[in-house]
Amino acid sequence: MPRPRKRPAGAAGPEKNGQSEKHTKFENSGEASAKVENSSPQKTSVFKNCGRNLSNYWLMKSEPESRLDKGVDVKFSIEDLKAQPLQTACWDGVRNYQARNFLRAMKLEEEAFFYHSNCKEPGIVGLMKIVKEAYPDHTQFEKNSPHYDPSSKEDNPKWSMVDVQFVRMMKRFISLAELKTCHQSHKATGGPLKDMALFTRQRLSVQPLTQEEFDFILSLEEKEPS
Repeated sequence: MPRPRKRPAGAAGPEKNGQSEKHTKFENSGEASAKVENSSPQKTSVFKNCGRNLSNYWLMKSEPESRLDKGVDVKFSIEDLKAQPLQTACWDGVRNYQARNFLRAMKLEEEAFFYHSNCKEPGIVGLMKIVKEAYPDHTQFEKNSPHYDPSSKEDNPKWSMVDVQFVRMMKRFISLAELKTCHQSHKATGGPLKDMALFTRQRLSVQPLTQEEFDFILSLEEKEPS
């Protein structure tokens, strides 16, 4: 298959540490997600659907460890992104309607955390930015791809992707366990992570962040792990 090819995290169940996700290659859309298949890609509609305010920040999950799906290795770590020409790759393979709508809502230069998922220690490893807004995901038409969707037509594609570019590594790794501790504390105190989608909508591999959530997570870089 041509390169570069971004292989994002798929459907989420519990992660290997038992806290957030188990991945299959495709995100399971389900009946509830199917209801928004044809919803507007505009931010107002997307964020109304998930009950959140408008956002210019994101969290995007990908698997850093090798795993074969239909003979294709779905591994794509932040190191793989750094190794791509211009440190840029397409974020393909999203097969959940709400996550797809989030991709369609992204604008140029918006920032996203790169989150390693379905691995020994999941968490946030770096920052990237959106360098190409949503366009049709080519893998939906490739019969040898684990992301192939025979119901999607080239004149009316169901699935979209964006291009992302590496910005920098985090100053330190921000683990899922640390974020969960903050989330639980903030639920009691009204802190920035009280409604973080990583815990309230953990099945999504593409998630919105408020500016308060984004800024708080960045502030954790300067602190020792709790």
